[in-house]
Amino acid sequence: MIDEAVQPLLDGFVTSVREVADVKAVWLHGSLALGDYQVGRSDLDTIVVVSSPPPPAVEDMHRRLIREYPLAAKLHCSYMAVDQLGDLTVRHPTFAHEEYFDRPVTPVTRRELAIGNRTLFGPVPAELLPAVTDEELFDFVRRDLRDFWLPVTRKRGHWYNDIWVDLSLLTIARAHVTLATGDLITKRAAFDVLPYLGAPADVVEDIRRRRYGPDEVRTGMWWRHTRAGLTRRFVRAAIPAVLS
Repeated sequence: MIDEAVQPLLDGFVTSVREVADVKAVWLHGSLALGDYQVGRSDLDTIVVVSSPPPPAVEDMHRRLIREYPLAAKLHCSYMAVDQLGDLTVRHPTFAHEEYFDRPVTPVTRRELAIGNRTLFGPVPAELLPAVTDEELFDFVRRDLRDFWLPVTRKRGHWYNDIWVDLSLLTIARAHVTLATGDLITKRAAFDVLPYLGAPADVVEDIRRRRYGPDEVRTGMWWRHTRAGLTRRFVRAAIPAVLS
């Protein structure tokens, strides 16, 4: 069930994108597909399958939606050519974080699409998208931890930002479960895993409140400085443990 606050935006998106691109299907992934969506906090993750490269009007369409719908700034979409769905190396045109750029559709996203199998238009993912093997999924998760998250702990500045704190801890917890069992879990479920990995309890509670709770969150430079140090130390120690 899609939240009633989001449905008008998604309906408007499907109508608008079909007016400017040759659309074969529109799919949901991420929290929308896995049942963990939080209005105003979660991203609206979508995939549009197209028969031909999306025209420049696609970017204009996204910016118009942002002006019309407050939540549209969080609507992220990659445009996948129907004849390239099976190629993991292709970088697809993507609108996200209010920018237009190219990036791959990762094995994690592809597995989310298969699990959720949620469509807004056209055939469901299972009918068009080749399945991702466990080995492809595991290889991506390992590389993401080893080549992206571990090196970034050398930079101090990132860890004063909420997004880096949140994503690093939740990514590590979800990666741990995926590598151990082959399953993908939601961000909500990741909170139950973090204590077993030795994550700092105050930081975990800080993330939980900002994502799910109406409770007042901690602010101030002292807490941000403390949280940055706790998070960096945890990430440095946890990634080698998860990879092993």
